[in-house]
Amino acid sequence: MDASRYVIRGGVAGRERLRLLANVLRPTTRGLLERVGVAARMNCIDVGCGGGDVSFELAGLVGPHGNVVGLDIDDVKLNLAREEAASRNLQNVTFRRVDIHDGDLREEFGVAYTRFLLTHLAAPAIALEKMCGAVRPDGLVVVEDIDFRGHFSHPESAALTRYVDLYARVVQRRGGDPHIGPRLPGLLHDAGLEKIEVHVVQPVGMEGEIKLINPITLENIADSVVEDGLATRDEVSAIIAELYAFARTPNTLVSLPRIVQAWGVKRM
Repeated sequence: MDASRYVIRGGVAGRERLRLLANVLRPTTRGLLERVGVAARMNCIDVGCGGGDVSFELAGLVGPHGNVVGLDIDDVKLNLAREEAASRNLQNVTFRRVDIHDGDLREEFGVAYTRFLLTHLAAPAIALEKMCGAVRPDGLVVVEDIDFRGHFSHPESAALTRYVDLYARVVQRRGGDPHIGPRLPGLLHDAGLEKIEVHVVQPVGMEGEIKLINPITLENIADSVVEDGLATRDEVSAIIAELYAFARTPNTLVSLPRIVQAWGVKRM
């Protein structure tokens, strides 16, 4: 994809947001990987790996005799992922700079996985086609992505409603689909996969890191929102302040978007 069309800030700041998000999503993503059967000795590819959080999770599941390859287009995040892999002494995970649209991947993996990538792509079907091409017959393609309409809070928050609207509009203006989640089973079917299954999760909380995801995400899309003329810098700053205030208020409840988990098997 064209990195200039990507809505969310990259680099170090973007990596720290992804680390926080990964902490919140770890139980549901780990549950998905175990449900689909990721196990020792498997070879896996993590497409749009960012800072490598799911790559590291996969590396733990496949063990020292398995292999994980993380792909991304953000050199800063990839270098940070390599440094973290070295600090963890992980010998079974490597990272490559590859655009999934352009890369010619060999049919060598048992599992191809991606999280929150397809939502940003103008042609998600092409990315899924490439992922299918990277998987051996009878291998798995596993996808997690969002339905951004699904946010909720208690009490209701005007700032949250405005944030959801701004996020959806800026992603749409840049060619993505912020509500792609329900489309995933159909996209997998059109890619030629069989035995398609689907599951929906939605993290929600009253305290801790989960309540910080929304304001931090708005901070990380602020430049895109302003550049596209959807709000002024002052308006965005005010919404961010309201979201942080809501997060700090005891006994308030806030969710992330609905997350659709879908997977299928490549035909023999």
